[in-house]
Amino acid sequence: QVQLVESGGGSVQAGGSLRLSCEASGVTFSLRRAGWFRQVPGKVREFVAAVSASGDTTSYADSVKGRFTISTDNAGNTAYLVMNSLRPEDTAVYYCAAMPNDETIDASRVHYWGKGTLVTVSS
Repeated sequence: QVQLVESGGGSVQAGGSLRLSCEASGVTFSLRRAGWFRQVPGKVREFVAAVSASGDTTSYADSVKGRFTISTDNAGNTAYLVMNSLRPEDTAVYYCAAMPNDETIDASRVHYWGKGTLVTVSS
């Protein structure tokens, strides 16, 4: 049974930092692309960041470039999202995703989703 379990969300003031973790079981990020998406109530789930199975290639939404960093551990069991210089507009539920390890990154092609972790950034 595949499970993706996120942790590390919480409340922080603007300018602060958080590190999200996604622990995978039944699936490995050594064979699939790991990604993070986020969603605000009433809005479409949006792409945040992704890393290739090899760990060599990363992709970021323009809104988080230079502030967020995605990575996975060597075993391919855990994905991380380090978020610095957080802004109120980063407030959302953040979802971990396991995707095909190809060039197309899209929520519709996600194989597995976590249940999400809430990040709240206050001004």
